[in-house]
Amino acid sequence: MNVPRLVIAAPSSGSGKTTVATGLMAAFAERGLAVSPHKAGPDYIDPGYHALATGRPGRNLDAFMCGPELVAPLFAHGSAGCDLAVVEGVMGLYDGAAGRGELASTAQVAKLLRAPVVLVVDASSQSRSVAALVHGFASFDPQVRLGGVILNKVGSDRHEVMLREALEEAGTPVLGVLRRAPQVATPSRHLGLVPVAERRADALASVAALAGQVRAGCDLEALLALARTAPPLDCAVWSPREALAQAAGGAPAGSPAPAGPAGPRPVVAVAGGPAFTFSYAEHAELLTAAGAQVAAFDPLRDEALPEGTSGLVIGGGFPEVYAPELSANEPLRAAVAAFAEAGGPVAAECAGLLYLAGSLDGKPMCGVLDADARMSERLTLGYREAVAVADSSLAANGTRLRGHEFHRTVIEPGAGTTPAWGFTHPERRVEGFVRGGVHASYLHTHWAAQPSVAARFTAAARAAAGSGAVGGDRDGG
Repeated sequence: MNVPRLVIAAPSSGSGKTTVATGLMAAFAERGLAVSPHKAGPDYIDPGYHALATGRPGRNLDAFMCGPELVAPLFAHGSAGCDLAVVEGVMGLYDGAAGRGELASTAQVAKLLRAPVVLVVDASSQSRSVAALVHGFASFDPQVRLGGVILNKVGSDRHEVMLREALEEAGTPVLGVLRRAPQVATPSRHLGLVPVAERRADALASVAALAGQVRAGCDLEALLALARTAPPLDCAVWSPREALAQAAGGAPAGSPAPAGPAGPRPVVAVAGGPAFTFSYAEHAELLTAAGAQVAAFDPLRDEALPEGTSGLVIGGGFPEVYAPELSANEPLRAAVAAFAEAGGPVAAECAGLLYLAGSLDGKPMCGVLDADARMSERLTLGYREAVAVADSSLAANGTRLRGHEFHRTVIEPGAGTTPAWGFTHPERRVEGFVRGGVHASYLHTHWAAQPSVAARFTAAARAAAGSGAVGGDRDGG
């Protein structure tokens, strides 16, 4: 496959990658191009803005959680049929998983995609030194192809002239110059930007403003020409059905995908809305390929689970921001508690874990777990290696996964009588809860790395529906 592509990177966090990447996506989409948006690393929030800019799902490329071998196939899956792909990097260009060299860095993703890199430089406090900085990043790894620079937060015409002269000496093309524009700033809070779902109208205005800023300050023709220099990628295109077949020991990659399981399709309810915005697009695709009927619901608004629910997925988000509203929705809390008590399969990650607790910051939650949660001053952040320490609706005992923790809350106790995971790196501890059909944990996982979890969870939902304890049979279409 040969989709033109760019990786938008920076020397460090806070340089303006999201501003530039989102603005470029929107500006090219406004020109009628089908733009495929991607984000290196585990971040859930930036892809929401990317999706708003392009009208396509924002997708993550995480070499730690999914393995380097899946980066190109997942990219090919997301960008199929597109005119251009834009990949926003993570942290600084060469920053990756702690103590793992280049693993999960933007540089590694760029090399795996054979994509040219555009470096976004915060030029607000430098002039000629920008050439030394850019030279260092361009020469650090010869396999990373730095195609040009976009200068951000430039203060004046004179400042721009000095920066351009310095980079001309260094032989690095300047592909854009953006002036300081605080009116385009996107609000942040304790875990980063405020998600699109919480401020959709304002987010649309922000994305439109970013597109205008990038359109005015960047050479879109030169950037598109650079993207078209990316060579063809020789890789298989990831497919959820093929991934499930391989996980089950079926046909090798590249063979025709089998049909989904026969019989009634279990309804798997997936929490969404402003309080539960963290989800990878591949999760719903894998559930659907495994034979589930995915039904979205909003715990802030809906007072009942979707009709026929026989599996429940509650992912990440910001329940701490909406604790009073979630608590006030007593009918849904009771429905979730009854579903779990009846043995229905529940997969809860981070925000979902908090929602299942007895309370969150003193506000009653679903009471499924004998634990209470609260906000904390301490940020817990980092990649984890984990092994399932018990059989559950999500994973068989011994299943190994890589995941990511990102929260500023604590739950006490941190693990149940039967924990969900045993962490093996970077520290050894048990975490989470397995109780009946419930699997609840702080650990965010990417199911493309282990498609068997989607198949196992769907099978548990089908069995629950067949038993009559929850949901009920519903014929698939």
